Amino acid sequence: MKIVGLLLKQVLRYAVYTLVHVLIISRLVLFDAGWCFLYLGFVLFLPLGTPVVVQLLLAFGIGLTMDIFYDTGGLHAAAAVLLAFVRPAVLRLLRPRDGYDAVDAVNVHFMGPAWFLTYLGVLVLVHHLAFFLLELGSFRHFGFTLEKVGVSWAFTCVALLIVQLLFFPVRRSRQ
Repeated sequence: MKIVGLLLKQVLRYAVYTLVHVLIISRLVLFDAGWCFLYLGFVLFLPLGTPVVVQLLLAFGIGLTMDIFYDTGGLHAAAAVLLAFVRPAVLRLLRPRDGYDAVDAVNVHFMGPAWFLTYLGVLVLVHHLAFFLLELGSFRHFGFTLEKVGVSWAFTCVALLIVQLLFFPVRRSRQ
């Protein structure tokens, strides 16, 4: 029964991130150079004990969904899969002395703001560099691409921090 509940929760999270991103967030542009990739929260905030293969498949699924909606030919899927591939290494680098609890998800309230902002900043930067460099396809307008990466990185990080502060529990659930 616990597995079914966890699966339903992840399906609901997938639907919410997809719908909110497609219907609302995709219309927001900051300074004609920055876009918010809110759907990354689905991959970034997965439980810490999620197997790497499952993370890769989920990242591909949500990236492919975004590619279908925006006709981007695999850009979102490629960048999201790279994000999911790098995520375990970043988690290992940021591992606390006592380790992680496998059932925990990434949560600013449990991990602390310094840990969370480092985790979020590094992974969103990896995603955005991959996405915008793949979109560019060359180094012709590299300066503008770096501007888009920087503005989008800040926009996405602030949006995901707000999501964490508003919608994630302050206390651990008792099991």
